[in-house]
Amino acid sequence: MKPPRSQLPPLDTVALERLALRYVERFATTRGKLSDYLRRKIRERGWEGTPADPTALAERMAALGYVDDLAWAQGKAAALNRRGLGARRVSGALMQARVEEADREAVAPDVAARAVEAALAFARRKRLGPWARETLDRSSDRVAYDKQLGAMLRAGHPLDLSRRVLALPPGVDPSLDDLR
Repeated sequence: MKPPRSQLPPLDTVALERLALRYVERFATTRGKLSDYLRRKIRERGWEGTPADPTALAERMAALGYVDDLAWAQGKAAALNRRGLGARRVSGALMQARVEEADREAVAPDVAARAVEAALAFARRKRLGPWARETLDRSSDRVAYDKQLGAMLRAGHPLDLSRRVLALPPGVDPSLDDLR
């Protein structure tokens, strides 16, 4: 039988700053995610002393250059695009990470420029369109076509681009210029 785990002491300002520094040294993060992490730690361990302000600490980490929301958003958007996710899913992921509106808007043109590459990456990964085993005709196999179209849409791709990718015959090397 394990001995009971000793209770960690409540946090104070110095301990909270140490936690914040340790977190930003280990993980690329946003101010919002850092602030949420610090709030959770305060909730788990308790607080001792003057009231804590995790948001202010996250802002200070950003001012010191330890946290850069725009750089994080650019990296995350590029990674999601490489995985084949479209603009809608990228935007949702950035909102969930609490990236501010201005930073999301700054990343949007890059995401839009990579839309075709992301759609093709998704189609390749899921073996749709030019990577499918057989040609799916929208009129002959409506259920299978709708299923593939739904997958493209859930991945965040626009309807017109999804239809163009699915219309490419299997075995054809897709040209980016044909889909733009």
